[in-house]
Amino acid sequence: MPNSETPIPENGAEASSSDHDLEDAAEAMIFAADDPVSAEQIAEIFAEVTGRPQPSVDDVTDAIRHLNDEYTETGRALEIREWGGGFQLATRQTLSPFVQALFVGEQEVSLSRSLMETLAVVAYKQPVTRPEVDFVRGVNSDYAIRKLMEMNLVDVRGRADSLGRPLLYGTTNRFLEQFGLMDLDDLPTLREVEELLDDPSFDEERAKLLKLDVEEATDALSETDDAPAHSDNSSASDADPGT
Repeated sequence: MPNSETPIPENGAEASSSDHDLEDAAEAMIFAADDPVSAEQIAEIFAEVTGRPQPSVDDVTDAIRHLNDEYTETGRALEIREWGGGFQLATRQTLSPFVQALFVGEQEVSLSRSLMETLAVVAYKQPVTRPEVDFVRGVNSDYAIRKLMEMNLVDVRGRADSLGRPLLYGTTNRFLEQFGLMDLDDLPTLREVEELLDDPSFDEERAKLLKLDVEEATDALSETDDAPAHSDNSSASDADPGT
């Protein structure tokens, strides 16, 4: 006979953490995380919380694949994508127009042409120094690199062994996440990029980027109106003032 003083849940006994399976745990962690969660993290946390043997990376991958199959079979708007070194919950690509409309204000804050150029050089030549970026672009990229660092798309990777030991720059996991890449090997080849730029359908996007570039240059110029004058021996500068 059960103790009358012991409360009994209305819907039966509540499951403890050790009763959940790997799929439940993986889904909960990926849902709650702001950044991509690696398979190793999921496996370690699952073992720590449940006290069971740590599952393998393949076990985690299989669990996530099964979750995606369930999402598809039930017509859910969600899917788990692998990018930026881990897994992240996302909406299906076919539903992107609805999400873009919801965040239309944030979508306006995007990369200008000069920032995209600089980011592309860093991504394909990393680790790379600022003088090397300047050489490829033909202009001073100090402003662009600082802006990309503020956006957490580029970070310092160390110093070069050359004269003056200039800083070396590379892309971040945030860069991989924002561009939907698992790792740098997923970057398109330069030939693929050239084909994209030659595509007539890209002209509209190109025009938008150019407009954003002008707007950013105007904003940067207004920020430097009150700054004290200083000499600059650079023969060329970035399209964005502030260098």
